[in-house]
Amino acid sequence: MLKIRFKDNKYNAVWLVEPKITIGRSATNALVIDDPLASDIHLEVLVDNEHLTLRNLIPTQPVLVNGQPVNGACELKPDDEIVLGAVELVVIDPKKEARIAVEESSNATQLRAPKATGWSLKANHSALANRVFPLKEINVIGRASECDISLSAAHLSRRHAQLQVIDGMLFVKDLDSANGTYLNGKRVAEARVKRGDELRFDALSFGVMGPSDDLAKTAVRKATPARPEVADIKRPEPAKVPAVTRSSSINRTPGSNLPKSAPEERNKGKFGLVFLGVVAVVVITAVVLTRK
Repeated sequence: MLKIRFKDNKYNAVWLVEPKITIGRSATNALVIDDPLASDIHLEVLVDNEHLTLRNLIPTQPVLVNGQPVNGACELKPDDEIVLGAVELVVIDPKKEARIAVEESSNATQLRAPKATGWSLKANHSALANRVFPLKEINVIGRASECDISLSAAHLSRRHAQLQVIDGMLFVKDLDSANGTYLNGKRVAEARVKRGDELRFDALSFGVMGPSDDLAKTAVRKATPARPEVADIKRPEPAKVPAVTRSSSINRTPGSNLPKSAPEERNKGKFGLVFLGVVAVVVITAVVLTRK
């Protein structure tokens, strides 16, 4: 079953019941509207199960349905808007509105839900029956009801201490409490808290549960240098050996084992023949002189 209500008022709705309802300025109408352009009985909505028909009983005063003027009759559906003078009405499906309201509430709850930190306090005191308190990023512990962790202990200050998670690590800060905040039996003003530590606020003792130091830190892995492709590897070029030419311009040192060139061999043969010729002339000359 559908309803009709003022657009700006969710709580003043009228059920659209068979066979019809009337709308106008008269108090006898199912929906009474106060507008100078409205007549005593200006509109009627015919109802057949969930099939609706709007009739304008005063054709000289048009009614707008979804921005379109209606002088006679027209069909109505959920979410249709009706305007008469300055009055705005809307047809609603209560089931759909209820579903939307639940979704909006669920979304709002998710937005308000605190971010999980992985840290929590487990009560060691028998009065708290080993209760576990999950920790948000910032938590105030005290006797006051507005504290994030409110504990009704007589010697606990109204705002006793603050627990804060920073970069995955837990820190405690005493808020100038009368009876002090203790970490592993030692009174502290501010300190870092680790998993397995004992926190005590006055006489209330808690075990600390949370990630270890290794888990709280982000491991940084050294980057492995990329292997160059085979085509990119530059191989050393072979050393260039100067070519040795058989030239007469090669400078030799005494005792050099380099082979002698052919012109040098020929010159040596000529010198030998000349030497033999000279020796022969000398011998002949000596013989001639002797005979004389």
